[in-house]
Amino acid sequence: MKKGLLITVSVSALLLTSCKKSESGNKSVIKTDSTETIVTDNNGKIDSVTQSSSTIDVNGQKTEKTDFVYKATDGTLVKVIFKNDPKESTVAITSNKKTFTLPKTETKGEETIYKKDDMTARVKGDSLHLEQGNNIIELKRTKI
Repeated sequence: MKKGLLITVSVSALLLTSCKKSESGNKSVIKTDSTETIVTDNNGKIDSVTQSSSTIDVNGQKTEKTDFVYKATDGTLVKVIFKNDPKESTVAITSNKKTFTLPKTETKGEETIYKKDDMTARVKGDSLHLEQGNNIIELKRTKI
């Protein structure tokens, strides 16, 4: 009887101490909550079509991620995520459950070009011009 009681108390004590969760997490990663971002265009007016933005700070290196919704000329909605981190800048374009991630290759004045293999995305203001082979898709930033 004493053995059974001793085993039960030991198991209970072990379970209580081993199930303790640590709320502190990884202290070197700081994530800023997603918030509405205010972006101004060339004429200084607030661009109200920005969807969300977040900044993650890992060991002093900031990564910014901004999500937009673009609309094609045929009415199709496309999710576009711009990511800027210390290593590279990319654009991820998601449509029909497929995502294409293109690295930034160059900036010419107000136009930014992202390219990978045969796909090229040219971003200028609220427009995104997507080329893949002979296919050309014009996208315009929009609200949902």
